[in-house]
Amino acid sequence: MTLPHILTLLLLLACSSGSDSEPDSYFLVEFKKGIKVDPGNFISSWNASNLDCPSGWTGISCSSDGRVSGIALDRLGLAGDIKFNTLTGLYMLLNLTLSGNNFTGRIAPTFGSLGSVQRLDLSVNSFYGPIPGRINDMYSLNYLNLSRNAFTGGFPSGIHNLQQLKSLDLHSNLLWGDIGQLLSELKNVEYVDLSYNRFFGRISIGEQNVSSIANTVQFLSLSHNKLSGEFFDADSIKRFRNLRVLDLGDNAIYGQLPSFDSLPNLKVLRLGNNMLFGSIPQELLENLIPLEELDLSGNGFTGYIPEINSTTITSLNLSSNHLSGSLPSSLGKCIRLDLSRNMIDDNISAVQNWETPLEFLDLSSNNLWGGLPNMTSQTESLTTLRVSNNSLTGSLPSLLGGFTNLSTVDLSLNKLHGEIPSEIFMLSLSYLNLSGNQFDGSINLRSSAVNELLAVSLLQPMEYLDLSDNKFIGPLSPEIGNMGKLKWLSLARNSLSGQLPSELSKLTFLEYLDLSGNNFSGPIPKNLSQKLIGFNVSYNNLSGDVPDDLKRFPRSFFEGNPSLHWGSKPPKVDEYAEDKSRISNNSARVAIIVASVGAAVMIAFVLIAYYRLHSRDYRGKSAFSSGQRPSLFKFHPSGQPPSTLLSFSNSHLLTSNSRSLSGEQTEFPTEIVEHSSVPSNTPNLMDTYPATPPGRKSNSPDSPTISSLPRSIDAPEQPVRLDVYSPDRLAGELLFLDPSAIAFTAEELSRAPAEVLGRSSHGTLYKATLDNGHMLTVKWLRVGLVKNKKEFFKEVKKIGSMKHSGIVPLRAYYWGLREQERLLLADYVHGDSLALHLYETTPRRYSPLSFRQRLKVAVDVARCLSYLHDRGLPHGNLKPSNILLTGPDYDALLADYGLHRLMTPAGIAEQILNLGALGYRAPELENSPKPMPSLKADVYAFGVILMELLTRRSAGDIISGQSGAVDLTDWVRLCDQEGRGMDCIDRDISAGEEHSRAMDELLEVSLRCILLVNQRPNIRQVFDDLCSISV
Repeated sequence: MTLPHILTLLLLLACSSGSDSEPDSYFLVEFKKGIKVDPGNFISSWNASNLDCPSGWTGISCSSDGRVSGIALDRLGLAGDIKFNTLTGLYMLLNLTLSGNNFTGRIAPTFGSLGSVQRLDLSVNSFYGPIPGRINDMYSLNYLNLSRNAFTGGFPSGIHNLQQLKSLDLHSNLLWGDIGQLLSELKNVEYVDLSYNRFFGRISIGEQNVSSIANTVQFLSLSHNKLSGEFFDADSIKRFRNLRVLDLGDNAIYGQLPSFDSLPNLKVLRLGNNMLFGSIPQELLENLIPLEELDLSGNGFTGYIPEINSTTITSLNLSSNHLSGSLPSSLGKCIRLDLSRNMIDDNISAVQNWETPLEFLDLSSNNLWGGLPNMTSQTESLTTLRVSNNSLTGSLPSLLGGFTNLSTVDLSLNKLHGEIPSEIFMLSLSYLNLSGNQFDGSINLRSSAVNELLAVSLLQPMEYLDLSDNKFIGPLSPEIGNMGKLKWLSLARNSLSGQLPSELSKLTFLEYLDLSGNNFSGPIPKNLSQKLIGFNVSYNNLSGDVPDDLKRFPRSFFEGNPSLHWGSKPPKVDEYAEDKSRISNNSARVAIIVASVGAAVMIAFVLIAYYRLHSRDYRGKSAFSSGQRPSLFKFHPSGQPPSTLLSFSNSHLLTSNSRSLSGEQTEFPTEIVEHSSVPSNTPNLMDTYPATPPGRKSNSPDSPTISSLPRSIDAPEQPVRLDVYSPDRLAGELLFLDPSAIAFTAEELSRAPAEVLGRSSHGTLYKATLDNGHMLTVKWLRVGLVKNKKEFFKEVKKIGSMKHSGIVPLRAYYWGLREQERLLLADYVHGDSLALHLYETTPRRYSPLSFRQRLKVAVDVARCLSYLHDRGLPHGNLKPSNILLTGPDYDALLADYGLHRLMTPAGIAEQILNLGALGYRAPELENSPKPMPSLKADVYAFGVILMELLTRRSAGDIISGQSGAVDLTDWVRLCDQEGRGMDCIDRDISAGEEHSRAMDELLEVSLRCILLVNQRPNIRQVFDDLCSISV
């Protein structure tokens, strides 16, 4: 042995003896120094550092030989930056549990030297950083829980060294890596939870890799990751014979389900929110498998619902699929059933045949009809009943009030009528929504029996009560004050009358109160809840002064009450100020007169010059020369609105010229004429656009939806009005989707200055500016393409319920007396469309988008689409002109989403035809007899947009090449097949090699998006793929 080796050995022995010489309490005291918050003084006794094993200290346990064997400080409210290297001297430590605190810090690599530790639980803290590779040296570990922290990076390879590991819980971190590689290293584990991370890859990892984990695992959760690929095949799934729980929800796994009859122990199967399709295997609902919970929601399953013969399933969720047919004839032992958002067509009376004691039932958004049956004793355990958005008729059964366990009832958006049984208000309901029906009579909050009324607590549990959009009459009972826990109360758009009860002031928790559109009279009660954030009493017969504490709400929330006064008077001005003002006015009057004369001369000069310049441009317009100028909002004598005939080309891009919407004659008409009767010499305002570049067809972007399009420098801007031309301007219904966000009156809207922004297959879009300066976009829907009033109201509320930072929110809608008066109102967005950024020509206002910016736009759009798709709503009209880029970072916002739901079949067909002409229609819609926007069709359109981002060529371009003329998708596909994918990339971004790999990856994603529908990924998988592209 050489001298250096001897010295090294002596040094190690010295260090070892030095460490051994310190008692275990010394290391605990050093560990304590990192704990800065101890609200319960649990570790205040950790002081002495000369004890071998301080078993009397909180959380400390000792072995038989007097060494520290356990530290258990879970759920004590402790906080601090933990230094794990302070524990490396505890060689006999078996258990370290710090869960449920607010600790932070990194796991030091030296911590892996504690090979004695069998149980390590650091869950529910704020630890961060990578998991050190030396954790795989802790060969005694049988329980490892690092869940609900902020660990990042991949799990280090070598976990196969942990032969004793039985439980691995890493859920809710920021970990990533190939799921197949990690699973293949797990040998003897029984419990694996990797959910809520960023793991990727395919779960179908091959027979050899599956066998390493399949023999022992009983609990496997990989949900909420970025997994893709096909589901386990029949040969792989049968190896998991000990599996009890399988959770793969919220990924991008596709394919049909295999048979599960080889899993005799499976109790929980969660596969929701994936891309699975086909029919539901019958054995899942039989007694062959002891399933207790089955979740297949948010997929693409089709066909009928199999008969439910299982005697073990207690929870069944098949919502948000494409299931059709009838309701199941029986439920077995199922007590929680969710079949919402399917296409089930049946009489609701079928539920009478269910003998199971249901606790949760959701049948909303189907095609159910008939009357609600009387509830039987089998449903007396029911806590939640949701059957909204169907076609139910009849009245509420009186027996509904006999079930005291009901806490949530939602029967909104149906056709129910009659009076509401008074017993329903005697229930322990916390949520009741009966809006959008035809209920009438009075709202009877009283019980028929005095003893029942006395039994009701003064603070009933009701927190949400919505009876809006019905036909209720009579006064509002003072008993409303007994609902002291109410947070939401909406009685809007009924025929209620009488004075508002003063008992409303007892609702001290109330946050939203909407009494608009009734016949209430008298004063507004004082001392209403100070927690109110939404308040509306407009269009009643209220009188008196508005209470001071309610003046924080806009005046529009009080409009339509002629006898209601704001109550404030102008402040008095003292005599000195009046004299001073009088002198100032006299001296200023002369200056004003002089300035006015000068201004008048200048204006006259400009008008004369302008008239001479433009008069010849408008010769031949007989309609204008005769003084009969058409107006957009005051309709023609025929009763028809202005023509909105569409062509599917770029000639439909309109400038944002203001129009006179009042119908008054103006000296310089600026009407954009599209009538076929216009003489051929009528100027085309599109001629003022910059020329389309060579080789690019003119039909690239469709009609823009924003006001900042390239304007004609010669086109005059004129103030106009959105004049809603009903016999009475207020006779129509102006309804707000979120009155707490914005509110105004129809009169305010009718006098708002407006300008044309563009047109689409849905109608014409305007920008309107309210009296308070707030700007809106007003979409005037085309005649003949809109559903009936009931369906329109139902669908527009669904669209308006979408709340996301990446979509333009729908704020209100107007239903006028005339068929022509159907308006949608949304926030006006300051920004330009992606179409303009991509295809704007000289002179350019914007620099070409960089690759980073284009990738960001793609990620933003995919994120927004994921939100819509998760809620079962296709965009339906996805194209660059409906993607708005705002702010310095070009944040993408989606507009015009879901509008197909408001359209008749003819309107939908025209919208899809428009998409086809522009190049964004999915091929499966081309030959469909009844085409309908779908989630997969959105993905196709998004794939085309990705190609446009990469190539800066329009989807409608016809590109000439060696193989002849092809469209954009065929050209990109051909370039990729021939190995020259980079040849189709826009030269503005392909000049350097910096991002060539990322461009290839984005090109690959775009090509996957335009695959056949059964091979096409869902938007969540696309979003995850885009997020994984690194620049």
